[in-house]
Amino acid sequence: MTDATRTLAEFLADLTYDDIPDHVVERCEELFLDWMGSALAGKDYPPIPLFQKYARRMGPDSGRCEVLVDRSRTSPWFAAFVNAAASHVVEQDDLHNSSVLHPGTVVFPAVLAAAQDLDVFGRDLILASVAGYEAGIRIGEFLGRSHYTIFHTTGTVGTLAAAVAVGKLFKFDTDQFVNALGSAGTQASGLWEFLRDAANSKQLHTAKAAADGLLAAYMTEEGLTGANQILEGRQGMAAGMSNDAEPAFLVDQLGSRWALVETSFKFHASCRHTHPAADALLALMREHDLTSSDIESVVAKVHQAAIDVLGMVNEPTTIHQAKFSMGTVLGLIAVFGSASVLDFQNRALQSEEVAHFRSLVSMSLDLEVDRAYPAKWLGRIEVVTIDGRRLSAAIDDPKGDPGNPMSRGELEEKFHRLVAFSKATTQAEANQLISWAWRLRDASSVRNLLPHVTSDPTN
Repeated sequence: MTDATRTLAEFLADLTYDDIPDHVVERCEELFLDWMGSALAGKDYPPIPLFQKYARRMGPDSGRCEVLVDRSRTSPWFAAFVNAAASHVVEQDDLHNSSVLHPGTVVFPAVLAAAQDLDVFGRDLILASVAGYEAGIRIGEFLGRSHYTIFHTTGTVGTLAAAVAVGKLFKFDTDQFVNALGSAGTQASGLWEFLRDAANSKQLHTAKAAADGLLAAYMTEEGLTGANQILEGRQGMAAGMSNDAEPAFLVDQLGSRWALVETSFKFHASCRHTHPAADALLALMREHDLTSSDIESVVAKVHQAAIDVLGMVNEPTTIHQAKFSMGTVLGLIAVFGSASVLDFQNRALQSEEVAHFRSLVSMSLDLEVDRAYPAKWLGRIEVVTIDGRRLSAAIDDPKGDPGNPMSRGELEEKFHRLVAFSKATTQAEANQLISWAWRLRDASSVRNLLPHVTSDPTN
């Protein structure tokens, strides 16, 4: 056993808004806007109406906290529950590479619900979100590659990240953060088996992670205690969920390395494991002026985790399963040049050309790619053309990674695409939300995002 958990808790307790560099604050605003777009895109998208129905059945029909997809109000737990499910369903939420964690889809639903409940400033939300990202990412790295083989890291680690973010709004001291981590960790769950059956568990994972992390923090505020070494203890998370855990990751460069800015934005509306190959294929086809009919076969050279996750889906039967099919994603790229939310909705399962191209695609474990993962997600593609040419392409930074970033203008375009897809807001409301997000640090309240959208962050 080590004292890494307590060292991490001390850092979280001592962290202030003034400690956060401006570029980290700016990135947090960008990530928050990106999360809102993903959440709003989930409006009416299966299975999100089931989460809304459950919240209406079990929770209060009024409250301080917004359910973004239907503009209703409820308690913090149920708002976090529905918003987290909604923001993970169209596969456009952010991802941190080396932790293989989607931090935004668990941190922001919990922290927004608590921030609306407590009626805090925008900078308080930013501070709490940074704390959640910094803790969650390091915990994901600590649990290692072996954890992700069986467990959906966003469901497990996300519970702790959400608890930390909400705990920061409560201004927890070191002991309270230790207790909150203990209560969150004992609830952490999420297994990959659902992919084989096209089941809806992925959204349940994020819904429960955000809501139960919030629960852990609220109960800690009331005085509930938790295990002091839930992470590295002899019967803690690492003992039961990992065989390569490394406690040093929990305290890696605290206060100097800002892991939040390492987080990637998702350009394609599919599982992130498909993105490197998708970008490599797109680059290859553009370089050689190819169409899908020019291609005889494609080999995506990938890391083992991509095979573990994507290898479960051979012939997708649902849109969400199609987002975890390497052949379908590359088929959309080859035939239509994009893999957007609309492409998946209207083409992924309907297009005979995409189905044919899917049959041409295979995955192969590549040692260079696997060694680089998860710190780097490399894209390597080999193509054989109908006329017998053997072509290859390589990309080291998929679109949206810190090494190949999306600009604020591109993030605004993505936000408009997502809300237009679901019709969750008008274009004018979308513009107002964008303007508001870019000044989140100046907001005197975050209680009314919808329906009373305003371009004035002081209201």
